[in-house]
Amino acid sequence: MPRLDLTGKKGVVFGVANARSIAWAISEALADAGAELAFAYQTERLLEPVKKTVSSLGGPCLVQCDATDPAQVEAAYETAVSALGGLDFVVHSIAYAERDDLGGDFSKTGIDGFRTALEVSAYTMIPITAFAVPHMGEDGGAIVTLTFDASEKVYPGYNVMGTAKAALENTVRQLAAEFGPKAIRVNAVSAGPLPTLAARSIPGFNEMRRSHAARAPIGRNITHKEVADAAVFLLSDLSTGITGHVLPVDGGYGIMGI
Repeated sequence: MPRLDLTGKKGVVFGVANARSIAWAISEALADAGAELAFAYQTERLLEPVKKTVSSLGGPCLVQCDATDPAQVEAAYETAVSALGGLDFVVHSIAYAERDDLGGDFSKTGIDGFRTALEVSAYTMIPITAFAVPHMGEDGGAIVTLTFDASEKVYPGYNVMGTAKAALENTVRQLAAEFGPKAIRVNAVSAGPLPTLAARSIPGFNEMRRSHAARAPIGRNITHKEVADAAVFLLSDLSTGITGHVLPVDGGYGIMGI
């Protein structure tokens, strides 16, 4: 039995790539709790992998959407909400940086790479939130995104993605303040390092994992399920008093000084 009952709740998930993605772990937890889901994928090339990943949920609505294009985001919601019959929550799990901008000297980050990382990883949160709001009822709704501790600390190799995550977290606070009067809550989960397809591109990722396991008070790395459970909590009615917050799910790693 699910620990939370989200029967009747409907949401759109942006960012499922494959079965190892954090977005998919969150989607499974939401579906297990009874929520109905639609999925947005970026390009035609990703359709088959996404379709294969979400097939266990039956035949959920799949809609193509480049989230850097506000017109596509608006259109995606029209399609998804029409299929779902409503909208209660959104998951934003989108991040990208050019491989050349991960690793090496941060000072060598080019303007194009900087723009790409900030646009995809932080800017997309704005249209994804703004165009969701009109579809949410008088009771409001909830939006959750994924961030990382590199928004505040230096992780060698993470480079411009740390800058992008810092921008994303500020975006969460700005949106939470703007849409709070409409009962729309906007929060982030700051997950410890998890093995995903995207993580393979980060130099030193395995060292991040070893360091977290060694220094975290719980003495191990966190799991996809633990991140998913935290996200489901923030999307549920159990967290109606929480907005503009970054919730660490890192086994306590972030509290340690040495």
